Amino acid sequence: MRAFVDVSRRNDTYYLGAALVDPRHLAVLRKRLRELLLPGQRELHFQREKPQRRKVVLSGLVKLGVRVDIYRADCRRGEERARQVCPTGLVDDLLDGEAHRRVLDSRAGRDELDAHTVRVAMGKHARDTGLTYEHFDSTGDPCCGWPTSPCGATARAVTGRAAPMIGSVIRLDQL
Repeated sequence: MRAFVDVSRRNDTYYLGAALVDPRHLAVLRKRLRELLLPGQRELHFQREKPQRRKVVLSGLVKLGVRVDIYRADCRRGEERARQVCPTGLVDDLLDGEAHRRVLDSRAGRDELDAHTVRVAMGKHARDTGLTYEHFDSTGDPCCGWPTSPCGATARAVTGRAAPMIGSVIRLDQL
């Protein structure tokens, strides 16, 4: 399995969306995601969409049948701290599951912090886990940027439309 990861912040809450995808379905998924783009649009970015467009995007994403797990953390003590807490929780779950590759949406100039977090979370046995990770720009791979769409829906309390694609919601600030 591949885990495509993207993040979003809404007020004092930091969200990480992780979509688990079977590699055999990647070509079809990428094609369907590109079909959701408007002419001239390079990526799906939920926060930048108008409310009516968000509904269309969410409906299209639900039809894809991909589940997104949402990790959330309080970021009042710093966004970077929450940015590190969420991926650590995800890595723990991926190590327990079937994922072998984790793809994060790149954030220019700060990817090394993510890489450090993943290395720490994987511990001394990183090579034994079989879990690899890398950063991609969501404009280059449509699988990278969309997992925050259900995060945005959760933050806006419009989960009814997104509910079919939301797997687990893990509140890391309560652990």
